[in-house]
Amino acid sequence: MDLFNLKPAEGSKHSDNFRRGRGHGSGNGKTAGKGHKGQKARSGSPRPGFEGGQMPLFRRLPKRGFTDINSKIIIGINVSDLEKKYENGDVVTVESLREKGIVKNPRDGVKILGNGELSKKLTVKVNAYSASAKEKIEAAGGTAEEV
Repeated sequence: MDLFNLKPAEGSKHSDNFRRGRGHGSGNGKTAGKGHKGQKARSGSPRPGFEGGQMPLFRRLPKRGFTDINSKIIIGINVSDLEKKYENGDVVTVESLREKGIVKNPRDGVKILGNGELSKKLTVKVNAYSASAKEKIEAAGGTAEEV
């Protein structure tokens, strides 16, 4: 199946190409689907979220903080995870971390953190390292390169 073959299930889609208020023979005459009288039956009915003059919910709730558009989401990986998943002499990259299931979505980068022990010689090529992680990788005979 391809995207261009997709179509909605039979009978699930209603046409919006329907003329309302064109006499009782059309099946949608007289009140044109708006019921009898009331504010919603008139033209110019209130906007979404209007609560009849009561303070609307979106104005009653407190607003907290802000979202920094310049912030980066860095994924932290411990040295102990590298010990479990990699063999001696392997090259660790963001792609290989993804393939082994350690990282699902690398976001803005991957940082190696120093929690745990490392006994294997690895060549690690990621975005950032903590000082202790870099020490442990190099103490095991590996190299830590920033990409």
